[in-house]
Amino acid sequence: MSGHVLDNPIWEALRSRHRDIALAQGDVARYPAQIAPFLGVPREGVDVADALASLIEPGDTTLLLDRIPQVPPGFEAKKLAILAQMVCPQPVQEADGPEMIELGEAHREDVLALTALVYPHYFRPHTMQLGRYFGIYQEGRLAAIIGERMGMDDWQEISAVCTHPDFLGRGYARHLLAMLSNDTFKRGRTPYLHVAHENARAKELYLRSGYEVRRDIAFFSLRRNG
Repeated sequence: MSGHVLDNPIWEALRSRHRDIALAQGDVARYPAQIAPFLGVPREGVDVADALASLIEPGDTTLLLDRIPQVPPGFEAKKLAILAQMVCPQPVQEADGPEMIELGEAHREDVLALTALVYPHYFRPHTMQLGRYFGIYQEGRLAAIIGERMGMDDWQEISAVCTHPDFLGRGYARHLLAMLSNDTFKRGRTPYLHVAHENARAKELYLRSGYEVRRDIAFFSLRRNG
């Protein structure tokens, strides 16, 4: 796995598919805070104190995967979890379900309300700029969503797989996951995702849908005090 783009997905996405929105200085790149909280560096232990001070406002917290820089004075790093990085090696069996629609600006408030309820901390007001998002409406309410997040030339992260608690157990997440996974393959990319090992329900869904664990990957926060 050495040198694979998925070993450092935040950095690789910010220097490829998302380079036009990246805030970068030297060996640090991050997403704008209103889009996503993620920050990347090219290698473990890199000394980037000046760049961090420029890119992270006092009181702001960023999130990193696998690679973490030297932590300068005034910053605090924490290891949050070990995540399973999963990839889908081949198209998956389609799952039956209700109509899905592509979500846009007209649906943003509904998406923010759902993610605030079941997917807090990672979804920001303009996260939908990172890729396409799809949803299922039932009874006039947004019942479930799925979307695209970090991507490279040959890979696409699947993210924000959310179902409102009132609509659990109806197979909506599986329906959305199968659609977006297969569409990703049609576009010439391989889908991948990250999930906490403790999230047994989600991990089981991904395994049953054909995803495989590629590796464990460490998840960190980096906060600037103040």
